[in-house]
Amino acid sequence: MAKQTTVSAQEHAAAFSSKLRTVALIVVAFAFIMDLLDTTIVNVAIPTIQTSLHASYSAIQWIVAGYSLTFALLLVTGGRMGDVFGYKKLFMIGVAGFTVASLLDGVSVNSGMLIAARLLQGGFAALMVPQVMSLMQVMYKPEERGSINGLFGALGGLSASLGPIVGGLLIKWNVAGLDWRPLFLINIPVGLIALIMGFKYLPDGKSPHPLKLDLIGTGIIMVTMLLIVYPLIQGREMGWPAWSFVMLAASIPTLALFAYWQQRKEKTDGSPLVLPSLFRNRSFSVGLALNLLFELAMAGFFLTNTLVLQIGLGFSAIHAALTGLPIAVAIALVMALLGEKVIPKLGRLSFNIGTLLMAAGTVVVSLTLQHYSSSVHSWQLIPGLFLFGAGMGFAFGSLFAAVLNGVDAGHAGSASGTLNAIQQVGGAIGVAIVGVIFFGQLSSAAPQSFAKVEPQLQQQLTAAHVPASAQPAILEGTRTCFIDRAKAKDPSTVPASCKQVESGSKQLGGEIEKTALSANVQNFSHAFRAVVYFDVAVMAAAFCLTFLLPRYFRAEAYNETA
Repeated sequence: MAKQTTVSAQEHAAAFSSKLRTVALIVVAFAFIMDLLDTTIVNVAIPTIQTSLHASYSAIQWIVAGYSLTFALLLVTGGRMGDVFGYKKLFMIGVAGFTVASLLDGVSVNSGMLIAARLLQGGFAALMVPQVMSLMQVMYKPEERGSINGLFGALGGLSASLGPIVGGLLIKWNVAGLDWRPLFLINIPVGLIALIMGFKYLPDGKSPHPLKLDLIGTGIIMVTMLLIVYPLIQGREMGWPAWSFVMLAASIPTLALFAYWQQRKEKTDGSPLVLPSLFRNRSFSVGLALNLLFELAMAGFFLTNTLVLQIGLGFSAIHAALTGLPIAVAIALVMALLGEKVIPKLGRLSFNIGTLLMAAGTVVVSLTLQHYSSSVHSWQLIPGLFLFGAGMGFAFGSLFAAVLNGVDAGHAGSASGTLNAIQQVGGAIGVAIVGVIFFGQLSSAAPQSFAKVEPQLQQQLTAAHVPASAQPAILEGTRTCFIDRAKAKDPSTVPASCKQVESGSKQLGGEIEKTALSANVQNFSHAFRAVVYFDVAVMAAAFCLTFLLPRYFRAEAYNETA
């Protein structure tokens, strides 16, 4: 047994037949799909979870961002642990933990329990996912990896596209009366199958020359991210107390401490969490910054677009998911038609095109919502969503090439791991920042939104023969109710000011409720417009940043992106 642990994974995999490799490939593909679905499936369930668990807006942000945050912070360490302790062993631990965390997600009785389970789930995903690509590296020869990586790229795109639709269908079907819970419980049979099959068919062994773990670096960066994300999510809800600004300020020296420790770690044993020498390559540094900006913009857009469609416009979960399908279609078309031959020839111009299209898409969606308001149909949103998706296709078609351009082949794995971590970090920070903007606007713009529909309500009251002397009290009560709802930390509860108004609404044939719904659309549209301003500013910064990249990227860098 002792001798068994010293044998490398490559030696074990070398004895695998073609059939065994195919079975092993299917096993890790299951795990890969589980992770991607859990990244994309949650947004569409936000309103249902919010109502079911009486979750505050900050809780919703944690549910969405928490998974990405722990996944990002432990991703590189998870990959390193596979090298040290064995890919199969870490894969099995990751799948087992991910499955248990999914069960905890599905049986959560309050938002706090769901947040904790999502954080745990992201952490175990960080142990599981890096082993997927590591096992592909040891089972397949370099000349075979192109088609395998292409397969996983297709699975990634398909899972990201179908995730919201699968989530919408599960909520619509309300399996066994469990509402949103099957979105997480569905992972349990998949995880159990992956565990059984993985135990039997995956190769044992580890890296023959593993790098050492950087637990101190991992701890420092976890503290740094907590100092950034926690005050951004909780600060607005708590009225921005002094400690929130202190925490944000403290993140700067801790980030500097992380950079210092990485340099020291590189000099002492060559095993830092992030190789500082990589940042001496300008294309790598600029590519990471661009990726961070793209993730900020995308995370904010997807989160708030879902909230506008479902809570603002009243779309069902499946209706909202299908409405977002043009984004996936546009990405697929751009990558299929232009990804292999055209985008590599564009070089950094692909980023310029991508940022312009993404910015234009957000603006068109916002203008469409403002123009049609509560009468908007899904097909009217197609142009803006398609533009946004096409922009994503152009931008991400060259992203890995930009980051890996000029990076030594021996450090490509470390560079790719850093890029993947930055993607997840950007998504988590994006949710936190956009939450501050969007939910803050929902609260502050409520009086203005109601003022736009107040004349309409007064006309309806007059048409319903409500005495003129009684109308001011009804208008004031409805206004107060609407504003209290907009400012409520738990939007699923009914403020005391609304109970009398709801009783009067029934007597007036629902006219008050119709007006309140119209005002709600106005309010969500206004808050979404603020997010669009943010996204356009981020895309403008990304557009300018692209000019620090080389005009073209190495052809080999595109091949390494797979």
